[in-house]
Parts: sequence; C-alpha cells; structure tokens
Amino acid sequence: MKISIERGTLLKAVAQAQSVVERRNTIPILANVLIEAEGDTVSFRATDLDIEVVDKAPAQVERAGATTVSAVTLHEIVRKLPDGALVQLSDDGASGRLEVSAGRSHFTLATLPKEDFPVMASSEYQSNFSAPAPVLRRLFDKSKFAISTEETRYYLNGVYMHVAESDGSQVLRCVATDGHRLARIDAELPAGAEDMPGVIVPRKTVGELRKLLDDDEAKIAVSVSETKVRFATPEITLTSKVIDGTFPDYSRVIPAGNTRKLEVDAQEFAQAVDRVATVSSERSRAVKLQLAEDQLILSVNAPDSGAAEEELAVAYGDEKLEIGFNAKYLLEIASQVDRENAVFLFNSAGDPTLMREGNDLSAVYVVMPMRV
Repeated sequence: MKISIERGTLLKAVAQAQSVVERRNTIPILANVLIEAEGDTVSFRATDLDIEVVDKAPAQVERAGATTVSAVTLHEIVRKLPDGALVQLSDDGASGRLEVSAGRSHFTLATLPKEDFPVMASSEYQSNFSAPAPVLRRLFDKSKFAISTEETRYYLNGVYMHVAESDGSQVLRCVATDGHRLARIDAELPAGAEDMPGVIVPRKTVGELRKLLDDDEAKIAVSVSETKVRFATPEITLTSKVIDGTFPDYSRVIPAGNTRKLEVDAQEFAQAVDRVATVSSERSRAVKLQLAEDQLILSVNAPDSGAAEEELAVAYGDEKLEIGFNAKYLLEIASQVDRENAVFLFNSAGDPTLMREGNDLSAVYVVMPMRV
C-alpha cells in the first residue's frame, strides 16, 4: 500500500477512529486502526467490538492495499505534523512496518496483519430513514445529561430512541433517566421511521455520534435493528450494538397534575443557582427554593462552610412553597433551555417537578426533589 493524503484530512479521519479505540484492552489488534486504500479513497476503520466507525477520505492511492497500525500513535504523529503537510503512508506487506513521512519527518510503525482485524457483522436493519443532523443533535444533546452512570442498572446507561405518540401523532423520541432526573425530547417523525424498533443507544455511542452531527447541512442515514443501530454520512459510518435490556416505562414518572407554575429567565436562574451553590458542601449540593408571589429565594445552608441566598423576580401566582434540589441537577436542566424562559411546574415539596422551555412541549424534564 502506498498513499499520499493531506494532513488535515488524515487528522480528522484518524481522530474519529482513535476515540473509539479502548485504551485498556487485552486484544492487541483492537488498539489498531485498519487502513484500506483503493481507487482514490482510503478508509480508516476502528472498533472496540461494541462500536465500529469507518471514515472514508480522499487520497492519492499509488498502490492499493490494507494494513493495521496503532490508532493512538498514528493520531499523535499526524497531530504534531505541520499544517498543510502532505503525508505519505506506505507499507510493503513483508516487513510488518508502516512508513509515515511528511517533509523531513519520517516514522516507522509496527503493524499487525489486516486479516486479524474484527469487522462487525452487518445485520439486516428493520428500519432505514434519514434525518437532518440538527434534529438528531437536538434529540441526543438535550437528553444525554440524564444518562445513568450506575453500571448495575445497565439498561439506563444510554438514550432510549423510539417512536411514540404525542397529541395524536407519532414522533421520534429520545429519553434518558438515572432515577433522579429525566429528559424526554421529541422531534417530527422522519419518513420511513414508523416501524422502527425502540433501541437504547449506549453512552459511548452517543458521544461518538456527536462528531457526525456538527454539519447543519448534513443528512444522516439512520438504520435500526433489534441489536444494532447505524448512523452514516457519505464520509463516516458509525455502527453500534444497542443495550440489551428493557427501558422502564418512563411515562409513569412524568407528573401530569402539577399545577403550581413558576416562570423564570433560564439564564438568570442558572447563574443564581451556580452562585449560591458555591458555599454548599460537595456531597449534598442542596439548594432550597422558596416561592412566594412573584418572588423566588434561592438559598444554601452548609453548617461547615457558610450560607448563601439570592432573590430573583419571577412569575409565580400560587401558594407559598419550599422545595429543595440537587444544585448540579438544576444547573444541568436549566442549561438545556434554548429559549429565554424556563417553566417549572410543582406539586408539593416531596413530588417530582416538571420543567419545560416556555410553551414548547417537545422537550420535557423531570427532577426529583431533595429534603432540605
């Protein structure tokens, strides 16, 4: 194999590949990226056996071929090469070495046989549809903060993507929860997604997927089966196993009878929570909200380190209420709001609280209170 490729193009492809590779693995080949050159493109494939990413890039291919080399080492080398350099990759197959050269820099890297590289078996996908990148970005970005990190409840370690009913029509919905907070985000159902099986997309896949969704003009081809999900642009294909488990019935957690309504400027609210939480002890991070007519007092009382209080002008017309929350959860939820106003709906100090963005019902958040 012998190819020449522009440094920026190579860096982008190798960066995507090396982030999938598990740093601590017992199978040496999994630390490598499979480089395959043919025609006028070169593809870089990496996997951790649960996720596989393939990135295609244009290159001048002098001699077609394939090899595997350490993804992290190659990425480090390319990252440190000067901007605009033309990088040459060549291996003769016999020496077990890949030569990387650019300008006056020259590297020789150990390779492993391409035949040993595991390629994820392609499965039959039940559902194939395409969605604009900004739509998928919103669905996953706004829900991923609520993914659980608790390994024992493994079925909560991802975002549940499924087709749901909302106001008499079907929507594409993403839900994540860790038992303390929940995010439910809806988008218009793309054509062809009607029969999609509900799947739990793992946390790591959600992180990798984010890199495909930066281009606002991009259309993402989505394929879903009971065991796998695939997201693809013309250059990058990300295939992942889904979490094998049943996502709980989240609709039972979303309160329907909360009538006490607080409307507040989302940014002001987030900044005030952040300020008062400065004095709280790390462990509990509890913030108390005291609500009276058109007034909200945020306070923290940490006996060992001090106390803080801040008052905000808000729109609230119901009876007085005192309720406590974990500061981190409040901040994460408030930071999801794109509009000016956040609307909180309370029931009592012990019941889950609902939050949404203005009158928009396509993004709903639930947070459990704390005793303060």
